Amino acid sequence: MATNLTRRKLLQYALSSAGTLPLMSLMGCDANAKHGLSYQQPKIIGCSRTAAGKYAAVVADLSGNPLMQVMLPARGHGIALHRNGSLVAVFSRRPGQYVQVFDHQTGKEWGLRAADPNRHFYGHGVFSHDGQYLYATEGESATSRGVIGVYEVKQGLPKVAEFTHFGIGPHEVIWADDQTLAIGVGGVHTQGRTPLNLDSMQPALVYVDKTTGELVEQAELADKRLSIRHLSLMDNGGIACGQQYRGEPEHAAPLVATHQRGQALQPLIAEDEEWLRFNHYIASIGTLDGYLLATSPRGNCYGIWDQDTRKLISLKPLTDASGVAMLDHHWIVGSGAGKIVSVDTKQQAKIKQSTIMWDNHWQLFI
Repeated sequence: MATNLTRRKLLQYALSSAGTLPLMSLMGCDANAKHGLSYQQPKIIGCSRTAAGKYAAVVADLSGNPLMQVMLPARGHGIALHRNGSLVAVFSRRPGQYVQVFDHQTGKEWGLRAADPNRHFYGHGVFSHDGQYLYATEGESATSRGVIGVYEVKQGLPKVAEFTHFGIGPHEVIWADDQTLAIGVGGVHTQGRTPLNLDSMQPALVYVDKTTGELVEQAELADKRLSIRHLSLMDNGGIACGQQYRGEPEHAAPLVATHQRGQALQPLIAEDEEWLRFNHYIASIGTLDGYLLATSPRGNCYGIWDQDTRKLISLKPLTDASGVAMLDHHWIVGSGAGKIVSVDTKQQAKIKQSTIMWDNHWQLFI
């Protein structure tokens, strides 16, 4: 399987590509003009699946026209953008064996950074605010013990520190504030992708000091079968988290919650049949002007909640709903079927069809 790449196979993959992975060059000025775009206009970057069954990271315009493609040796998942430059880090899907860094302006690749021996990546990471470090969620392959790997941002991505002792199965990591990382700890010990401890899961939303790795706060949900996975910083400074439910299929568990530091996690509100529509899985989350949107590729839908009332106000179908980003008071939502949906808080939506089969997550940059 693609997720079982070893370090030797990754090296062979890189060598077979003359030291770098294949890259389509950025479309020239004439091509950009043809599409009515300048390079300063917003672009989408996300993981994708190709028609030939391979995997890539793709840079595209807002209509979904591909501008650059970096081939990946196995399925990708999360995307991290450097705040002060043009670097992109692509994280392999759990249990992942690589991180790929490249420059979204020049197309220059740094090559693959393989996971350390007996470790795997969990699919997400984030650059430090000053751009000097990359923080990645990792796990011990034998135990799923959670690790935040701290990498210096230079060729080879040398690891300079590790943070641990905050739980097993971490997934997404984001900035809660300038000093603190927020981590969605799923609590699931797996062998490959097979869960082994569903009766003893300990999921949590944890906050870790970026310098010392100290656990500074932890919040838990009452239902321990709700694996906390995907995160988003809200307009009011809180954290929204999306869950994957690992309990009984017929149970309508609340899959989205919000958190303010020093308080308890607050589940959002929907009818049982509405929660079941999400098929026990939330992927990407984005908050905008007091509202929250969450996608479900397994449920083929996305929902919008009012953050003040916490109530679901809209539930729309979208095949393989995936990435979410915000631009000009709109959400930009992706789909594994190639659709790009621009929707506002009044649920007015415009849909474009692209040729790109977008995967779980994406980012927007200018």
